[in-house]
Amino acid sequence: MEKMRIDKWLWSARFYKTRTLAAEEIDKGRVQINGQDVKPARDVKAGDTLTLRQGPVLRVVVVKGLSMQRGAAPVAQLLYDETPESVANRQQAAEQRKLNNEPADSIEHGRPTKRDRRSMDKNWGDRWSASVD
Repeated sequence: MEKMRIDKWLWSARFYKTRTLAAEEIDKGRVQINGQDVKPARDVKAGDTLTLRQGPVLRVVVVKGLSMQRGAAPVAQLLYDETPESVANRQQAAEQRKLNNEPADSIEHGRPTKRDRRSMDKNWGDRWSASVD
């Protein structure tokens, strides 16, 4: 076995959970082989360079081997080598996400949370109307 479909390889190397997801990502143009956009039926062989985007992360991997079965994660990692630049970019992106603050923390006004509503309800006591008694 010297060639196999790119969607099968991405599935067996555990980049995507299903072949359907892999094919959808390929169709959206998020996967390239040797710098060219491909279709799910395109063959991949050892030595090819894949560029794939998973969320905000761009990964560049070199295909080392092929496998028709989806195995355990440690076995799947033997099918490819990630370039040092890709690893550095991925770690830098993870560090940036860690350092960024949560957008919801900056909201001061707006819809009350469940805790806020409960504290507002405590002030009502036995009253059933907002009118002044």
